[in-house]
Parts: sequence; C-alpha cells; structure tokens
Amino acid sequence: MENIGTGLMLMLVGMCTVFVILLIIIWLSTLLIKAVNKFAPPEEEVKRKPAVATVSLEEDSVKAINIAVEKLTGGKGKVMKIEKLD
Repeated sequence: MENIGTGLMLMLVGMCTVFVILLIIIWLSTLLIKAVNKFAPPEEEVKRKPAVATVSLEEDSVKAINIAVEKLTGGKGKVMKIEKLD
C-alpha cells in the first residue's frame, strides 16, 4: 500500500510540474510575440498587379469549351468569361 501512495504522489508532482512548465512556455511565447511585434519593423506587403490577360482563343476552342460545359452541367451551365490562370 505504501508503494501505491508513493506512486500517486510522484504522479501528482510530475503532472503539476508539467502543467507549470507549459504555463511558463505559454507566457514566454506570448511575451516574445509582443516584443517582436513592438520592435521589429513590419514587413512590406507585396503588391500584385492584377493579371489582365488578353487571350485570343480560336473559335473552335470556344465551341469545345461551351460543349464541355453543357455536357458536364446538363445544359444548365453557361460560359460567361474565359480567362487564363497563372
């Protein structure tokens, strides 16, 4: 019976130790994040140009796309705009 009591006490001490260490890690990481946000210069945002693509598709390609859309959607879909993706 003495071994069970010692084991439970060690388990309780170990769990409390892990809990306290995790709380310290959370507190330090929050402090680090605040310090970095305060002292580090903000990164410049990369401004992307809107992709304006003038793609000239042949008449056959447009017809093929329209036929494929009609078959896939059962005649309910309609092609409004065709754009080239990057």
